[in-house]
Amino acid sequence: MRSLIEVQRKLLPDLLAVMQKRYEILKYIRLTQPIGRRSLSQSLGHSERILRSEVQFLKDQNLLDFSTSGMSLTPDGEMLLLQLEEVMKEVSGLSVLEAKLREKLNVKEVVVVSGDSDQSPWVQKEMGRAAVSCIKERLNGKNIVAVTGGTTLTAVAEMMKPDVKNRELSFVPARGGLGENVENQANTICAKMAEKAMGQYKLLHVPDVVSAESYHSLISEPSIKEVLNLIKSSSMVIHGIGDAKTMAERRKTAQEDLRKIENAKAVAEAFGYYFNQQGEVVHKVQTIGIQLEDLKHIKHVIAVAGGSSKAKAIEAYLKQAHSSLLITDEGAAKELVRD
Repeated sequence: MRSLIEVQRKLLPDLLAVMQKRYEILKYIRLTQPIGRRSLSQSLGHSERILRSEVQFLKDQNLLDFSTSGMSLTPDGEMLLLQLEEVMKEVSGLSVLEAKLREKLNVKEVVVVSGDSDQSPWVQKEMGRAAVSCIKERLNGKNIVAVTGGTTLTAVAEMMKPDVKNRELSFVPARGGLGENVENQANTICAKMAEKAMGQYKLLHVPDVVSAESYHSLISEPSIKEVLNLIKSSSMVIHGIGDAKTMAERRKTAQEDLRKIENAKAVAEAFGYYFNQQGEVVHKVQTIGIQLEDLKHIKHVIAVAGGSSKAKAIEAYLKQAHSSLLITDEGAAKELVRD
């Protein structure tokens, strides 16, 4: 495959450029359908005149369907995109990036999607779609999937679809989340994923951060204990990786702890743990739910994080944490390889 692509690059460079452009159009429509031509033009940065001829060509090939609400992919368009994914990874060099990251970060599997979510918000949806695909590949007969909060996990929830094999599927929040924006709370994401996947769910009605006294009181509550037992027996965890300072500010962290996090040069946060660039835990907040040591006993741990600004956080977290799969974007991947 790679040798054929190299030959095409030398003899027919324009062919690959056209193929990449049409692939990007189809891919963006899949994420946002139905979408109008003007919105598509603005999002992709192509002129309406150029885009008009491209989408007309794709329609003539029975890959797009036009309606009053906008453009959508036909079944043939969906199938072609699936068939093209591996080819386009070779063409764009994403396969090479994935291999380099597997070696550098010592992660079993890496999936890199094109683009930089810091620059283009729709890339987050593409990471979400890739995450959903990876989740479905790892489902077995009975599944308990724990999910954290955050904007990236919200994108995963938006891309979730029913399991065609009708496997038993339950979602639980990996931790408490009351106190954050409702749409980004683990409970909200958990319920949304379950609804879209046509699965079951249980919620954890506790704050994101609790005092030591409240912690022991809350975990003894029968309803909370039931959910915690489900969380501990998860077969899969889907989580994000945050920038340390951003997460500390979002949690309205006390000034004393904020200074501690800054003085320790923390760059990453996940599950309430703050990590420095060497991957050492420099601060931990009291949270109810999955703890870092629990991840060692969970079969599938999937980290989803992207954007060039998140590169340091991703690298720091993965230096010690257990994640069997990283889903990221080109912006973060190139920054990690450059470092």
